[in-house]
Amino acid sequence: MTLAEPSPQAPRGPGWALRLVASRRFQSFCAAVPCLRRIARRDGEALFDLVGGFVHSQVLFAVVELRLLHRLFDGPATAPALARGTALTADRIEILCNAAVSLGLMRRTRDGYGLARKGAAILGVPGLEAMISHHHVLYRDLADPLAVLGGAETELSKFWPYVFGAAAAQDPDTARRYSDLMSDSQGLVAEETLRRCDLSKAGTVLDIGGGTGAFLSALGQRHGAPALHLFDLPPVVSGARDRFAATGLTDRVQITAGSFRDDPLPVGADVITLVRVLYDHSDTTVMDLLRAVHAALPEGGRLVVSEPMTGGDRPHPAGDAYFAFYCMAMGTGRARSPQVIREMMGAAGFASTVDHGTTRPFVTHVLSAEK
Repeated sequence: MTLAEPSPQAPRGPGWALRLVASRRFQSFCAAVPCLRRIARRDGEALFDLVGGFVHSQVLFAVVELRLLHRLFDGPATAPALARGTALTADRIEILCNAAVSLGLMRRTRDGYGLARKGAAILGVPGLEAMISHHHVLYRDLADPLAVLGGAETELSKFWPYVFGAAAAQDPDTARRYSDLMSDSQGLVAEETLRRCDLSKAGTVLDIGGGTGAFLSALGQRHGAPALHLFDLPPVVSGARDRFAATGLTDRVQITAGSFRDDPLPVGADVITLVRVLYDHSDTTVMDLLRAVHAALPEGGRLVVSEPMTGGDRPHPAGDAYFAFYCMAMGTGRARSPQVIREMMGAAGFASTVDHGTTRPFVTHVLSAEK
């Protein structure tokens, strides 16, 4: 009997059940007993999903890069048909499609492959394909996760130089890459934020770090009363005017170019929003920003923070695995729990904070505070 296989006569102290589950003999026993077999299989499949997760993500990446889901949107197709226009042979496309079927992205048809529910859902989420496509940078960094955990320089930190300040984000191509990726995926964040936090009675909403105005556009179309004020880096906000014009909001919007690191925040708004801003930055930068927001707001003014967060005492995969490691690979910032952010708000001078919660933690979590 090994240490991993406790004797039946051994005292049942703390952890005895986990030691039993870790026993190879117990696992074999479960696999042989009909009433326990289902549990053993479920645990085994879950473990294998963890082991095979990286391969699954690469299957998804390949499917998106080849635009196979788009090509199946109008109807099923054979592997040879899907191979046309790619650099892959039909037999390799068949391997990829079978993998996609196993992951619920495609389905088998009489003659080939069709679009499945998960695959259709990817097409229905704005910005998701762009996010998947840019993940090759993160994947290369996470090929050595211990190096990332140890603070090694990463490729992803060069992908998002804007987080290091205005001077690092002056390149127009960098600004456009950042703006396109953020604005494409901002729709769901805005939808979740505005569903959970009522801004209909706001006088003026100042969105700091608001990119090309995706959140303010959603707010302006949802509520007719608030005036809208966008504040972000000069090369970023240059693309906002076309968006506001397309949504008929030009007359309600003021645009101010600047960096919250280096420039004073505009005053006059009774609501300030920080949408997917804090987790990009260090605690020191976040505290400086929160204090500046507090100073810019009038008495009774509100701050709204919306971004993916960790689970705190109850970790969850979206915040504590994906976003925690993504932020770490960026080389600055970190994913924080709602409680930590609320404590930082309090330290910045806000008198009361409210946790508006989340329906989809992989999209965003919403907090607010009042001055």
